[in-house]
Amino acid sequence: MLKRRLLDRRLGLLMLGVGLLASAAAAQAETGAPAVHWGALAYPDQSPTLALTGNFNRFTEFNGEGRRFNNIRETMGFNFASISWTEHWRRWEHWSTNLTVGAGPTGNQPTGYLQNEFIHDTVWGIPKVPIGRLREETDFMIDGSLTRWIDLGAWRKGLFAGAGVSTGSLYHEGFARAGFRRAPIGSWALPTSWEQAIPVLGWLKGFHLSGMVRYGRLYSGAAFRQVSPESYLAQGSISWGIYDGADGSPFFEIEIGATIDSGLFADLKGNALEERFWTAAVRIRRFTFETWNDQLNRQDYGPTYGFAISYDIYSALPASLQWR
Repeated sequence: MLKRRLLDRRLGLLMLGVGLLASAAAAQAETGAPAVHWGALAYPDQSPTLALTGNFNRFTEFNGEGRRFNNIRETMGFNFASISWTEHWRRWEHWSTNLTVGAGPTGNQPTGYLQNEFIHDTVWGIPKVPIGRLREETDFMIDGSLTRWIDLGAWRKGLFAGAGVSTGSLYHEGFARAGFRRAPIGSWALPTSWEQAIPVLGWLKGFHLSGMVRYGRLYSGAAFRQVSPESYLAQGSISWGIYDGADGSPFFEIEIGATIDSGLFADLKGNALEERFWTAAVRIRRFTFETWNDQLNRQDYGPTYGFAISYDIYSALPASLQWR
Protein backbone atom coordinates (compact mmCIF):
# COMPACT_ATOMS: atom_id res chain seq x y z
CA MET A 1 0.00 0.00 0.00
CA LEU A 2 2.83 2.34 0.95
CA LYS A 3 4.66 1.56 -2.29
CA ARG A 4 1.47 2.30 -4.26
CA ARG A 5 1.03 5.67 -2.57
CA LEU A 6 4.67 6.57 -3.22
CA LEU A 7 4.27 5.56 -6.87
CA ASP A 8 1.08 7.65 -7.19
CA ARG A 9 2.84 10.62 -5.61
CA ARG A 10 5.80 10.34 -7.99
CA LEU A 11 3.54 9.96 -11.02
CA GLY A 12 1.49 12.95 -9.93
CA LEU A 13 4.56 15.12 -9.42
CA LEU A 14 5.90 13.98 -12.79
CA MET A 15 2.64 14.94 -14.55
CA LEU A 16 2.60 18.31 -12.79
CA GLY A 17 6.20 18.87 -13.83
CA VAL A 18 5.37 18.03 -17.44
CA GLY A 19 2.51 20.56 -17.37
CA LEU A 20 4.74 23.28 -15.95
CA LEU A 21 7.51 22.54 -18.45
CA ALA A 22 4.95 22.65 -21.25
CA SER A 23 3.88 26.08 -20.15
CA ALA A 24 7.44 27.29 -19.90
CA ALA A 25 8.53 25.83 -23.21
CA ALA A 26 4.61 25.54 -24.32
CA ALA A 27 -0.88 31.61 -25.96
CA GLN A 28 -4.11 32.55 -24.99
CA ALA A 29 -7.07 31.51 -27.13
CA GLU A 30 -10.76 32.17 -26.73
CA THR A 31 -12.38 29.75 -24.34
CA GLY A 32 -14.84 27.33 -25.89
CA ALA A 33 -17.45 25.01 -24.42
CA PRO A 34 -17.51 23.62 -21.81
CA ALA A 35 -14.54 25.34 -20.09
CA VAL A 36 -16.30 28.72 -19.88
CA HIS A 37 -18.75 27.17 -17.37
CA TRP A 38 -15.94 25.35 -15.54
CA GLY A 39 -14.18 28.61 -14.55
CA ALA A 40 -11.67 29.16 -17.38
CA LEU A 41 -10.82 32.76 -18.29
CA ALA A 42 -13.27 33.63 -21.07
CA TYR A 43 -12.20 37.10 -22.24
CA PRO A 44 -11.99 37.74 -25.99
CA ASP A 45 -8.50 37.89 -27.53
CA GLN A 46 -6.98 41.38 -27.74
CA SER A 47 -4.76 40.45 -30.69
CA PRO A 48 -4.91 38.13 -33.73
CA THR A 49 -4.57 34.51 -32.63
CA LEU A 50 -4.42 31.08 -34.22
CA ALA A 51 -4.01 28.75 -31.25
CA LEU A 52 -3.70 24.99 -31.01
CA THR A 53 -4.98 23.81 -27.64
CA GLY A 54 -5.34 20.67 -25.58
CA ASN A 55 -8.42 21.06 -23.32
CA PHE A 56 -9.18 18.71 -20.42
CA ASN A 57 -12.38 19.14 -18.38
CA ARG A 58 -14.17 16.76 -16.03
CA PHE A 59 -17.79 16.46 -14.94
CA THR A 60 -18.42 14.31 -11.87
CA GLU A 61 -21.94 13.01 -11.26
CA PHE A 62 -21.26 12.48 -7.53
CA ASN A 63 -19.86 14.80 -4.88
CA GLY A 64 -17.23 13.86 -2.32
CA GLU A 65 -19.95 12.62 0.04
CA GLY A 66 -21.31 10.23 -2.56
CA ARG A 67 -24.52 12.14 -3.31
CA ARG A 68 -25.66 12.86 -6.86
CA PHE A 69 -24.93 16.33 -8.15
CA ASN A 70 -27.90 16.49 -10.57
CA ASN A 71 -29.96 14.35 -12.95
CA ILE A 72 -27.02 13.51 -15.22
CA ARG A 73 -26.11 9.86 -14.63
CA GLU A 74 -22.61 9.78 -16.08
CA THR A 75 -19.09 10.83 -15.17
CA MET A 76 -17.37 12.54 -18.11
CA GLY A 77 -13.76 13.38 -18.84
CA PHE A 78 -13.55 15.64 -21.91
CA ASN A 79 -10.28 15.51 -23.85
CA PHE A 80 -10.56 18.05 -26.65
CA ALA A 81 -7.99 19.08 -29.24
CA SER A 82 -9.06 22.46 -30.61
CA ILE A 83 -8.05 25.23 -32.96
CA SER A 84 -9.10 28.81 -32.22
CA TRP A 85 -8.83 31.65 -34.76
CA THR A 86 -9.33 35.27 -33.66
CA GLU A 87 -8.95 37.99 -36.28
CA HIS A 88 -8.88 41.76 -35.71
CA TRP A 89 -9.95 43.11 -39.08
CA ARG A 90 -8.20 46.10 -40.64
CA ARG A 91 -11.16 46.80 -42.92
CA TRP A 92 -13.52 46.98 -39.93
CA GLU A 93 -11.43 48.73 -37.32
CA HIS A 94 -12.16 47.81 -33.68
CA TRP A 95 -14.04 44.64 -34.65
CA SER A 96 -12.82 41.08 -34.11
CA THR A 97 -14.24 37.64 -34.81
CA ASN A 98 -13.47 34.23 -33.37
CA LEU A 99 -14.09 30.68 -34.49
CA THR A 100 -13.13 27.79 -32.21
CA VAL A 101 -13.57 24.14 -33.18
CA GLY A 102 -12.66 21.17 -30.99
CA ALA A 103 -13.27 17.45 -30.66
CA GLY A 104 -11.91 14.42 -28.86
CA PRO A 105 -12.62 11.25 -26.89
CA THR A 106 -14.66 11.42 -23.71
CA GLY A 107 -13.54 8.90 -21.09
CA ASN A 108 -12.26 8.52 -17.56
CA GLN A 109 -8.58 9.23 -18.19
CA PRO A 110 -6.39 11.20 -17.75
CA THR A 111 -8.75 13.41 -15.71
CA GLY A 112 -9.80 10.53 -13.42
CA TYR A 113 -6.24 9.96 -12.26
CA LEU A 114 -5.56 13.67 -11.81
CA GLN A 115 -8.78 14.18 -9.82
CA ASN A 116 -8.79 11.23 -7.46
CA GLU A 117 -5.26 9.83 -7.26
CA PHE A 118 -3.32 13.07 -7.51
CA ILE A 119 -5.43 16.04 -6.33
CA HIS A 120 -7.70 14.32 -3.79
CA ASP A 121 -5.43 11.57 -2.49
CA THR A 122 -1.84 12.72 -2.93
CA VAL A 123 -2.09 16.52 -2.66
CA TRP A 124 -5.03 17.25 -0.34
CA GLY A 125 -5.63 13.92 1.40
CA ILE A 126 -9.41 14.23 1.04
CA PRO A 127 -11.97 11.55 0.08
CA LYS A 128 -12.03 10.50 -3.54
CA VAL A 129 -15.06 11.38 -5.66
CA PRO A 130 -17.08 8.23 -6.53
CA ILE A 131 -17.25 7.15 -10.17
CA GLY A 132 -20.30 5.42 -11.58
CA ARG A 133 -21.30 5.02 -15.19
CA LEU A 134 -18.80 6.54 -17.63
CA ARG A 135 -19.50 8.39 -20.85
CA GLU A 136 -17.32 6.94 -23.61
CA GLU A 137 -18.03 8.87 -26.80
CA THR A 138 -16.35 11.21 -29.24
CA ASP A 139 -17.65 14.68 -28.44
CA PHE A 140 -17.20 17.99 -30.26
CA MET A 141 -17.87 21.69 -29.89
CA ILE A 142 -18.02 24.74 -32.18
CA ASP A 143 -17.91 28.32 -30.86
CA GLY A 144 -18.15 31.62 -32.72
CA SER A 145 -18.22 35.24 -31.55
CA LEU A 146 -18.20 38.86 -32.74
CA THR A 147 -16.60 41.56 -30.53
CA ARG A 148 -16.51 45.37 -30.66
CA TRP A 149 -13.48 47.01 -29.02
CA ILE A 150 -13.15 50.56 -27.67
CA ASP A 151 -9.87 52.43 -27.08
CA LEU A 152 -9.44 54.71 -24.07
CA GLY A 153 -6.48 56.94 -24.88
CA ALA A 154 -3.27 54.93 -24.68
CA TRP A 155 -5.22 51.94 -23.34
CA ARG A 156 -5.85 50.20 -26.64
CA LYS A 157 -8.70 47.71 -26.99
CA GLY A 158 -9.55 48.20 -23.34
CA LEU A 159 -13.35 47.91 -23.39
CA PHE A 160 -15.28 45.24 -25.26
CA ALA A 161 -18.82 44.06 -25.94
CA GLY A 162 -20.06 41.29 -28.16
CA ALA A 163 -22.10 38.14 -28.68
CA GLY A 164 -21.69 34.59 -29.88
CA VAL A 165 -22.94 31.03 -30.01
CA SER A 166 -21.73 27.64 -28.76
CA THR A 167 -22.97 24.34 -30.12
CA GLY A 168 -21.94 20.71 -30.34
CA SER A 169 -22.61 17.40 -28.65
CA LEU A 170 -22.45 18.80 -25.09
CA TYR A 171 -25.01 21.63 -25.02
CA HIS A 172 -26.06 24.71 -27.02
CA GLU A 173 -25.85 28.36 -25.99
CA GLY A 174 -26.32 31.87 -27.31
CA PHE A 175 -24.49 34.49 -25.25
CA ALA A 176 -23.67 38.19 -24.88
CA ARG A 177 -20.75 39.63 -22.94
CA ALA A 178 -19.15 42.96 -22.02
CA GLY A 179 -16.18 44.04 -19.94
CA PHE A 180 -12.65 45.40 -19.93
CA ARG A 181 -9.29 43.73 -20.53
CA ARG A 182 -5.91 44.48 -18.95
CA ALA A 183 -6.64 47.88 -17.42
CA PRO A 184 -3.14 49.23 -16.55
CA ILE A 185 -3.78 49.81 -12.84
CA GLY A 186 -0.05 49.86 -12.11
CA SER A 187 0.56 52.78 -14.46
CA TRP A 188 -2.35 54.76 -12.99
CA ALA A 189 -1.30 54.10 -9.39
CA LEU A 190 2.38 54.98 -9.80
CA PRO A 191 3.28 58.69 -10.18
CA THR A 192 6.13 59.29 -12.62
CA SER A 193 8.06 61.16 -9.95
CA TRP A 194 8.02 58.06 -7.70
CA GLU A 195 9.40 55.85 -10.45
CA GLN A 196 12.16 58.37 -11.19
CA ALA A 197 13.07 58.56 -7.51
CA ILE A 198 12.85 54.80 -6.85
CA PRO A 199 13.35 52.95 -10.18
CA VAL A 200 12.61 49.56 -8.63
CA LEU A 201 8.96 50.64 -8.28
CA GLY A 202 8.68 50.42 -12.07
CA TRP A 203 7.67 46.75 -11.68
CA LEU A 204 4.29 47.99 -10.42
CA LYS A 205 3.47 49.03 -13.98
CA GLY A 206 3.15 45.38 -14.83
CA PHE A 207 -0.13 45.02 -12.90
CA HIS A 208 -3.38 44.88 -14.90
CA LEU A 209 -7.03 44.27 -14.03
CA SER A 210 -9.70 42.53 -16.15
CA GLY A 211 -13.43 41.96 -15.68
CA MET A 212 -16.44 40.69 -17.60
CA VAL A 213 -20.14 39.94 -17.30
CA ARG A 214 -21.78 37.33 -19.55
CA TYR A 215 -25.36 36.20 -20.14
CA GLY A 216 -26.18 32.94 -21.85
CA ARG A 217 -29.36 31.25 -23.04
CA LEU A 218 -28.85 27.49 -22.67
CA TYR A 219 -30.27 24.38 -24.34
CA SER A 220 -29.58 20.72 -23.60
CA GLY A 221 -27.46 18.47 -25.83
CA ALA A 222 -26.48 14.84 -26.21
CA ALA A 223 -24.12 14.81 -23.21
CA PHE A 224 -25.89 17.25 -20.90
CA ARG A 225 -29.55 16.35 -21.26
CA GLN A 226 -30.67 18.76 -18.56
CA VAL A 227 -29.23 22.26 -18.21
CA SER A 228 -30.44 25.52 -16.71
CA PRO A 229 -32.45 27.71 -19.11
CA GLU A 230 -30.02 30.61 -18.66
CA SER A 231 -26.71 31.57 -17.11
CA TYR A 232 -25.46 34.78 -15.50
CA LEU A 233 -21.68 34.85 -15.18
CA ALA A 234 -19.24 37.39 -13.69
CA GLN A 235 -15.48 37.05 -13.91
CA GLY A 236 -12.58 39.13 -12.66
CA SER A 237 -8.80 38.73 -12.64
CA ILE A 238 -5.54 40.46 -11.86
CA SER A 239 -2.35 39.90 -13.82
CA TRP A 240 1.28 40.91 -13.77
CA GLY A 241 3.61 40.68 -16.70
CA ILE A 242 6.09 42.08 -19.18
CA TYR A 243 4.34 43.32 -22.32
CA ASP A 244 5.16 44.22 -25.91
CA GLY A 245 5.17 48.02 -26.23
CA ALA A 246 3.79 47.81 -29.80
CA ASP A 247 0.61 45.76 -29.36
CA GLY A 248 0.44 45.11 -25.61
CA SER A 249 0.68 41.32 -25.96
CA PRO A 250 2.54 39.61 -23.10
CA PHE A 251 6.11 38.35 -23.32
CA PHE A 252 5.43 36.87 -19.88
CA GLU A 253 2.30 37.02 -17.71
CA ILE A 254 0.80 35.43 -14.61
CA GLU A 255 -2.96 35.86 -14.13
CA ILE A 256 -5.19 34.87 -11.20
CA GLY A 257 -8.98 35.04 -11.55
CA ALA A 258 -12.30 34.20 -9.92
CA THR A 259 -15.66 33.38 -11.53
CA ILE A 260 -19.22 33.11 -10.26
CA ASP A 261 -21.76 31.41 -12.54
CA SER A 262 -25.46 31.10 -11.77
CA GLY A 263 -25.12 27.62 -13.20
CA LEU A 264 -24.93 25.56 -16.36
CA PHE A 265 -26.55 22.66 -14.49
CA ALA A 266 -29.81 22.24 -12.57
CA ASP A 267 -30.42 20.22 -9.39
CA LEU A 268 -32.88 17.35 -9.00
CA LYS A 269 -35.72 19.88 -8.66
CA GLY A 270 -34.72 21.86 -11.75
CA ASN A 271 -33.15 24.79 -9.86
CA ALA A 272 -29.91 26.26 -11.20
CA LEU A 273 -26.76 25.16 -9.34
CA GLU A 274 -24.52 28.16 -8.69
CA GLU A 275 -20.80 27.54 -9.14
CA ARG A 276 -17.71 29.50 -8.05
CA PHE A 277 -14.22 28.94 -9.39
CA TRP A 278 -10.63 30.09 -9.15
CA THR A 279 -8.35 30.20 -12.19
CA ALA A 280 -4.59 30.52 -12.67
CA ALA A 281 -2.73 31.05 -15.96
CA VAL A 282 0.91 31.39 -17.01
CA ARG A 283 1.80 32.81 -20.44
CA ILE A 284 5.25 32.85 -21.96
CA ARG A 285 5.03 34.51 -25.36
CA ARG A 286 3.12 32.06 -27.54
CA PHE A 287 2.56 29.43 -24.86
CA THR A 288 -0.16 29.32 -22.18
CA PHE A 289 -0.84 26.93 -19.35
CA GLU A 290 -4.14 27.48 -17.48
CA THR A 291 -6.01 25.53 -14.83
CA TRP A 292 -9.33 26.05 -12.99
CA ASN A 293 -11.20 24.47 -10.07
CA ASP A 294 -14.52 24.89 -8.24
CA GLN A 295 -12.95 25.00 -4.74
CA LEU A 296 -14.41 28.48 -4.12
CA ASN A 297 -17.69 26.63 -3.43
CA ARG A 298 -16.00 25.40 -0.22
CA GLN A 299 -16.81 21.87 -1.25
CA ASP A 300 -15.64 19.65 -4.06
CA TYR A 301 -18.51 18.69 -6.33
CA GLY A 302 -19.93 19.20 -9.79
CA PRO A 303 -17.75 20.12 -12.77
CA THR A 304 -14.65 19.68 -10.67
CA TYR A 305 -11.73 21.07 -12.58
CA GLY A 306 -9.96 21.45 -15.89
CA PHE A 307 -6.78 22.63 -17.54
CA ALA A 308 -5.51 23.63 -20.99
CA ILE A 309 -2.18 24.00 -22.78
CA SER A 310 -2.09 26.29 -25.84
CA TYR A 311 0.38 27.34 -28.51
CA ASP A 312 -0.29 30.34 -30.77
CA ILE A 313 1.07 29.96 -34.29
CA TYR A 314 -0.41 33.17 -35.76
CA SER A 315 2.72 35.32 -35.56
CA ALA A 316 4.74 32.51 -37.15
CA LEU A 317 2.53 32.47 -40.25
CA PRO A 318 3.74 34.10 -43.48
CA ALA A 319 2.21 37.54 -44.04
CA SER A 320 0.24 36.16 -47.01
CA LEU A 321 -1.61 33.78 -44.65
CA GLN A 322 -2.46 36.36 -41.97
CA TRP A 323 -6.06 37.00 -43.05
CA ARG A 324 -6.97 40.66 -42.82
